[in-house]
Amino acid sequence: MKKLIPVGKNSAGQRIDRFLQKSFPALTQSTICRLIRKKDIKVGGKRTEPSYKLCEGDEVSIYAPDELLMQKERKSGSEDAPPITVLYEDENILLADKEPGLLVHEDSGGNGRTLIAGIQKYLREKGEYRPDDELCFAPALCNRIDRNTGGIVIAAKNAESLRILNQKIRDRELTKLYLCAVSGVPEKKEDTLTAYLYKNEAENRVVISDRKTPENRTIVTKYRVLSVNGEGDSLLEVDLITGRTHQIRAHMAYIGHPLLGDGKYGSNRDNKHKYYKYQALYSYKLRFAFTTDAGILSYLDGKEFTAENVWFTDRFR
Repeated sequence: MKKLIPVGKNSAGQRIDRFLQKSFPALTQSTICRLIRKKDIKVGGKRTEPSYKLCEGDEVSIYAPDELLMQKERKSGSEDAPPITVLYEDENILLADKEPGLLVHEDSGGNGRTLIAGIQKYLREKGEYRPDDELCFAPALCNRIDRNTGGIVIAAKNAESLRILNQKIRDRELTKLYLCAVSGVPEKKEDTLTAYLYKNEAENRVVISDRKTPENRTIVTKYRVLSVNGEGDSLLEVDLITGRTHQIRAHMAYIGHPLLGDGKYGSNRDNKHKYYKYQALYSYKLRFAFTTDAGILSYLDGKEFTAENVWFTDRFR
């Protein structure tokens, strides 16, 4: 079978062997190399190499048996995907304000009612995402937050934006600030806390310590108290200098001020008495502060976005 594949902007820049492996899962690396060597895979009608990087507008021709060219089924957002709250969007990115209780990605139980499913369905209905036209890319999340945490999640609409944002997040060129409600009032109105975190994978739980061991990792959590209510609880703004699993929840509990509503690290007595449906934690503010080239996303430098409707802040007004 001969198949012609036009290369769009979301596939450009990839090596041809990786592009074909994503597009046709039945094609192994060795099969792709053999087909290229036999001139059964060409670009623009000409011989190519496995390391060739595709350009937008290239046309890949491939001669291979039908069973090897069966394309994988693409998930484009299930029909029961949840509606999403869009905080901001442009041609490259979308900022969603995730509600507590919603998964960001499908879990091991196959729950498809997720934030990414909702985003993909939303973009599909707008005509910005056409799964049948995309062999290698689907709108994707750049960061994630726990199921029972609400707040801002970044989605990339194209491959170039995803690449740039992944680098910016890795190099801390984005600042994500959190709001949380904790039991009691910290002794210091603001502080930078340092400790060590060990994750128990089997229990999906972390343990905090003041002592470094070969197994644990350093955590740094910066907070400031914004308000104290009549019940003697505090509203904090938190900046994660490091970003470890359950860091805010476990670190605040370790210093004696667990998050309200947190069933894992918090106080069951406080949670039952004060009734917080979810852990009182929200990723509420996002700042873009680029120190390196941001390419097509340069216009975002210096911009700040804030989620206004944080469900537990009314208790501190």
